[in-house]
Amino acid sequence: MHDQAFWYPLDNAAKIFPAVISDEITSVFRFSVVLRHKVHISSLFAAVRTIESRFPYYKVLLKRGFFWYYLESACFLTPVVVDDRMPCRRFDKEGPLLRILVADNRISAEFSHMLTDGGGAQEFVKTLLAQYFINRGIEVPPDFTYMDPSGKPDPEEFEDAYNRFFKENIPVNTRRPKAFHLPFPFNRKPRLGIITATLPVSALKEKAREKQVNLTVYLAAVYFYAIQQIFEDPALPRRKKKTGKICIQIPINTRNLYPSKTMRNFSLFVMPEIDRRLGHYTFDEILKSVFHQMQLETDVKLVNKILSRNVGSERNIIVRAIPLFIKNPILRMNFKKMGCSQYTGVLSNLGGIHFPPPMMEHIESVMVVPPPPNKLTKVSCGIIGFNNLITITFGNITRSRELERNFFRFLTSENIPVTITYNRNCHDECL
Repeated sequence: MHDQAFWYPLDNAAKIFPAVISDEITSVFRFSVVLRHKVHISSLFAAVRTIESRFPYYKVLLKRGFFWYYLESACFLTPVVVDDRMPCRRFDKEGPLLRILVADNRISAEFSHMLTDGGGAQEFVKTLLAQYFINRGIEVPPDFTYMDPSGKPDPEEFEDAYNRFFKENIPVNTRRPKAFHLPFPFNRKPRLGIITATLPVSALKEKAREKQVNLTVYLAAVYFYAIQQIFEDPALPRRKKKTGKICIQIPINTRNLYPSKTMRNFSLFVMPEIDRRLGHYTFDEILKSVFHQMQLETDVKLVNKILSRNVGSERNIIVRAIPLFIKNPILRMNFKKMGCSQYTGVLSNLGGIHFPPPMMEHIESVMVVPPPPNKLTKVSCGIIGFNNLITITFGNITRSRELERNFFRFLTSENIPVTITYNRNCHDECL
């Protein structure tokens, strides 16, 4: 398939993005790897050129059809550019949806969510790094698993796994009520501020083990607790507390539940919540609630329900027959009313990325920057583990850093060391 021209429809997760993308809602996320040496540019260029044909489903351009957008293969060289601008900025119209960025000792890859999610992006980054190290004469052990640049893609890597695992006649999820949203004023443009901190895995795991939960549940509970502190601020106007529901959207890698090799999007969201109208929640109460909700919502039967709701709507014959110029305003309205209005914030934990010791010697850190948040949620959080550290990155479009302060102060109060490693574009107020 990758030796000839091809096209395919956007997958279910990607279909919303062409209608809502703007200079601020870019749908772009970033993987960054910080090396212990300055990046050798010619070796990186050569690595990109070597591996790009192994990922033909990323060498595509967005095209507009009469009923839906679609992705079409194109002959272009994957852009490799200097990393001297705002992270996760919008891709040019009718241009590539993947870029490689370089700054000193940092290599970054930015992806449009129309191409893939964190699972697919992580495989690309591992392959790029392995080839770069090979070009530099650094040992890459034969047992390290990455996409062999000389191999041919498995046809399953191209698949829309949402449609493959869609089941008929499953009741759909009900619409959720509106959630509480952060009351802070926006930054001046460019709005996005990035704060990254590193924490030792051992200290976090010890706390999570004490509470008998995993790291995602523990950090989600800290996120809830930090937002609750903002909700409980006596200076916050009552109208801002009209809904007491605090809800966090947490992506899950659906490849762990269904046997798919897809390199496109294949994530779904669980949305644990607490209702502050019932009173103040202690941290342990939040932890218990989040744990049980996550256990329930990641059950494969309930995941089937979420998947069926998402895919079922696009299969509706009436929806399919609506021209795109009519469909786009409807999609934008649904994005706000049936999407981001229902959750307070986003917390995305990509798990751990692993390299063998000979490669680890040359890597200082890894971080992920989530897509810039929309004007309702205002803040997003991305988490990734590497070596003995957890890296937590907040993207924030407001003038306040209260959420981040609450989050990290809670962790330090639990004797978990927090080191701020990156702080960009915080115009008015910093940690």
